[in-house]
Amino acid sequence: QGQLVESGGGLVQPGGSLTLSCTASGYSLDYYTIGWFRQAPGKEREGVSYISGVDRSTGYVDSVKGRFTISRDNAKNTAYLQMNSLKPEDTAVYYCATVFGYVGLSRQDLYDTWGQGTQVTVSS
Repeated sequence: QGQLVESGGGLVQPGGSLTLSCTASGYSLDYYTIGWFRQAPGKEREGVSYISGVDRSTGYVDSVKGRFTISRDNAKNTAYLQMNSLKPEDTAVYYCATVFGYVGLSRQDLYDTWGQGTQVTVSS
């Protein structure tokens, strides 16, 4: 049974930066699309970014374009989400998830392995 573990969350001031990590165990991330999702209190979970397991293409929700960067290191079996210029509205629990092949952010239901989440709080 594969598992994902997120790390790197924390408290940061507006305008600050954080890098989240998502490390897989029990399976190789090769050919898996990795997605980052977030859920703020009282809101539905939304897709933030993905990186394809097929062609390494990436996608971002409009609200984070130009501020967040997704990457992967298959040798370390880890994906990253570099978050810059953080805003209070980025406050949420961030989850990584994987699905074999290519899937974007619109089909959360297809992601079949999820991490436990890491809290990101942006506040002064």
